[in-house]
Amino acid sequence: DGQPGTDDDVEGLVMPRRGAEMPKGRPSWFRVPAPSADVYSRYAEVRDSLSKLELNTVCEEAQCPNIGECWNGGTGTIMLLGDTCTRGCMFCAVNTDSKPPPPDPFEPFKTAEAVIQWGVDYIVMTSVDRDDLEDGGAQHFATTVQLLKYNKPELLVECLVSDFQGDEKSVEILADSGLDVYAHNVETVERLQRYVRDPRAGYRQSIDTLAHAKKIKPDLYTKTSVMLGLGETDEEVIQTMKDLRAVDVDVVTFGQYLRPTEKHLSVVEYVKPEKFEFFKKVGEELGFKYVASGPLVRSSYKAGEFYLTHMINKEREGQARNADVKDS
Repeated sequence: DGQPGTDDDVEGLVMPRRGAEMPKGRPSWFRVPAPSADVYSRYAEVRDSLSKLELNTVCEEAQCPNIGECWNGGTGTIMLLGDTCTRGCMFCAVNTDSKPPPPDPFEPFKTAEAVIQWGVDYIVMTSVDRDDLEDGGAQHFATTVQLLKYNKPELLVECLVSDFQGDEKSVEILADSGLDVYAHNVETVERLQRYVRDPRAGYRQSIDTLAHAKKIKPDLYTKTSVMLGLGETDEEVIQTMKDLRAVDVDVVTFGQYLRPTEKHLSVVEYVKPEKFEFFKKVGEELGFKYVASGPLVRSSYKAGEFYLTHMINKEREGQARNADVKDS
């Protein structure tokens, strides 16, 4: 705790600290529209349907700044396996406990019902870490995906999941469930992992998880997210992108780290929009199929979902056409 200091390992590099001095004033590019108060808005519709079905969203639990924009667009990110995490990462506002309540066995059915009611084309499901469960909750996710696909086969499903403590069997259960996008966040560059994430998480473990999902299901889209403004250098961000491309990750998103409470890591820097554009350009040159990069981008962000929907459907139509040509 205290001031942002130099890294113990590499002189001159900055690491984030709790209680460190924050940058002065939030920049002008952080203005976002407030959620619509209109009772007939899509925001109100999403909020009410979630409330009736007793479902948690990461939008609310993690205090996401884009809640108005996404919910008015009819996109919500559902949080499975309860609202209490077994890990304590220094950037996250979600409740933590070593022994959370057991998962609701009916949650996959409730979730499928809610999503079908919304009528969305693309749904993101995420969860807290559940290291207390033998499979980390992989089967719970897989059941939810299977119910969604059974009820609406054309629905595109993204699961943003934990690293399952590196357990390959859990990765396989989810990768084989029928989902379209397997997402797991590396969160930050390799040097800053120990300051930002819980000790049970790790850079290599996260990358290996994404690699294994792709190995099990080569046509699966893999996706990850990186927070900026924690003291990383340009070179470290670019190296992270290279490491991700080395295991054929398809999609990466970059967003600004915002401190949820004073108990969490202080922001080291508000990264300028031009820098986000620079990383977007580098990512595209490195071969990512899609890069979402901007101060308010979050790993589940509606603009990215619109693009992914179009990209996945277009690629699958192309594959179907090629198959027809081969058969004829």
